Amino acid sequence: MKDNIVLIGMPSVGKSTAGVVLAKIMGMKFVDTDLIIQQKYKQKLHNIIEERGTEEFLRLENETISKIEQNGAVIATGGSVVYGEDAMRHLKEIGTIVYLDLDFEYLKKRLHNIKDRGVVLKDGQSIRDIYDERYPLYIKYADIIIDENSKDIEQTIEAIIEKL
Repeated sequence: MKDNIVLIGMPSVGKSTAGVVLAKIMGMKFVDTDLIIQQKYKQKLHNIIEERGTEEFLRLENETISKIEQNGAVIATGGSVVYGEDAMRHLKEIGTIVYLDLDFEYLKKRLHNIKDRGVVLKDGQSIRDIYDERYPLYIKYADIIIDENSKDIEQTIEAIIEKL
């Protein structure tokens, strides 16, 4: 196992929730890349996206994450991190990439108020569109895939630990 565990996946799959608990169990630090971006730019994600646009947000996210220096951390990423090749290359170098995979039907039930969450949606895109667009990217970058369907948070964490 590399020094860090990096969680990727769609918004609302539980990356931050699972990340905090996993970090406690593993005796590691917890890092949320969305919080790093918010602190760096002193704005909430949805404000950055609104004010600067989707493409600029993705550029800022890619640039910020590609410079993260962590050891012994569980790193929860934003769902759009997979659009940033530099960020994903860097994360793969410093950690084991764990994709939290949730079928679209389950995801739809969890996703509420996506505008306030800072979800990257291009004009005219639906949640289904971004799911279909991102899925192959998540698979491409994943070292480990965790099927989250019908699992609660404890079962997800057990599955991650088991596969590490």
